[in-house]
Amino acid sequence: MPPAEPILVTGASGFIGSHMARRLAGTGADVHVCLRSSSDTRRLGDLPGRLNRHAADLSDPASIRAAVHRIRPRTIFHCASWGGHPGQTDEAAIFGTNLAGTFHLLAACAEAGFDRFVHTGSSSEYGMKTAPMSEGDEPAPVDAYGASKAGATLWCRAISACRKLPTVTLRLFSPYGPWDDPARLIPTAAKAFLEGRSPRLASPSGTRDFIYVDDVMDACLLAATVPSAAGEIINVGSGRQETAGKVVDVLSRLIPGAPPPSWGAVSPRPGPSLWGADIGKARRILGWEPKVPLEEGLRRTVEWMRNETL
Repeated sequence: MPPAEPILVTGASGFIGSHMARRLAGTGADVHVCLRSSSDTRRLGDLPGRLNRHAADLSDPASIRAAVHRIRPRTIFHCASWGGHPGQTDEAAIFGTNLAGTFHLLAACAEAGFDRFVHTGSSSEYGMKTAPMSEGDEPAPVDAYGASKAGATLWCRAISACRKLPTVTLRLFSPYGPWDDPARLIPTAAKAFLEGRSPRLASPSGTRDFIYVDDVMDACLLAATVPSAAGEIINVGSGRQETAGKVVDVLSRLIPGAPPPSWGAVSPRPGPSLWGADIGKARRILGWEPKVPLEEGLRRTVEWMRNETL
C-alpha cells in the first residue's frame, strides 16, 4: 500500500530527504518539498518538474504553516536535520531546525490533518551505551545534536499519545550511499582512493552501525503505511556494528590501486566503543529487514562516485 497523497518531504536538499523525494517521485506520487532560499539543491538536479517546490523555513512558523495549508499533505516525511555532520556546530541552528522546527511543522500538520507523520530521529539520541541500543533505553545524548533530536522524538511521541496523532519516529543509525555528505568517512575515503590519494583519517577502531540508504527508504515507506507503527519509536540500522578500519579496508579492495590510508592524520571525534542497533522492533512492527550487505552497499556507492562529483 503506497503512502497517502499529497506527500510532503522536508529536508529534501539533504542526503536522506533527497533520496526520499527521488524514491517517491519515481512512483509518480504527488510529492511536495519545502526548501529554504539558501538550500543547495544539487541533489535534486535530476528531478526537474517531478517535485512541487515550496519556499518555507522550519525556523519560521508562519512560512511553514502557510506551506502546509497550501499542500494539505496526508503523509509527511520529516527528514530535515542539522548538526549531524562535521562543521555543523551552530547550536542555535541545531535547536531551530531539529527541535523548534519539528514543533512548528507538527503543529501546522495537526491543524491541517494528516494520515501519517514520519520523523527521522538519530542514534545520537542514545548517547554512550554498552550494549546494542534498544528503543526502551533511556536517551542520554552527549551533544547538542543528540539532545535536539531526542527532544523532537519525545515531542512527537507525546503529541501522538495525548492527541491521538499518527506520528512515528525512525531512529536512523549511520546511513550511507550515493549523495552522502562528502565530509563523512565513506565518501572521504572513497574519493581519495578514486583519485589515487591516501585518505587522511582518524582511528580505525571507531565503530558505527552502517545502513545502506535504500534500506532506510524501505523502512520509511513501511513506517508511513503499517497501521501498528503509529505512535512508535523504531530503530533503523543493520543490526551490526563495523569498525572504520573494516569499512576502509573494503573500500580499498573495491578500488584497484588504492594507497594505504593515513590513520591518525586527523583527531578522532569522541564516541563509544559500541554503536549498534537492536532492530528487533523494526522486524516485529514493520516486517522490515536490511537487504543490502556492507560490501554490496559500498560497491554501489563507489560505482556511483565514479560517475559523479561530490
